[in-house]
Amino acid sequence: MTVAVRCLIVDDNRGFLHAARELLEQEGMVVVGVAATTAEALRGVADLRPDVTLVDVDLGDESGFELARRLADDPGVDPGSLVMVSAHVEEDVAELMETSPAIGFLYKPTLSAEAIDRLLREAGRRRNL
Repeated sequence: MTVAVRCLIVDDNRGFLHAARELLEQEGMVVVGVAATTAEALRGVADLRPDVTLVDVDLGDESGFELARRLADDPGVDPGSLVMVSAHVEEDVAELMETSPAIGFLYKPTLSAEAIDRLLREAGRRRNL
């Protein structure tokens, strides 16, 4: 039996949060929460312990890459697998991705449960026992 992936979505665009949540839930993922700021994301990860955390590259005045580093470096929380998302194409953030703790990048228009699952499988981090 396959266990649904538990996902936290971090993005400062409320419209995207709603659309992404709806899409991923329709495709069988369990969206355990959403966050629009670094502070909300830190609390959400600590409280919800997702299998995967989607982090927008641009969080308004905050950096999604900095948030990903903070989550990965904090021994008190487990964000699961980190996946960076953006409306920018991957080539625009390639240098930042090289030093990021994220397992991969998804261009927002290609976001899907299948794309997330593919990144998890490629990284060997799928938590479905």
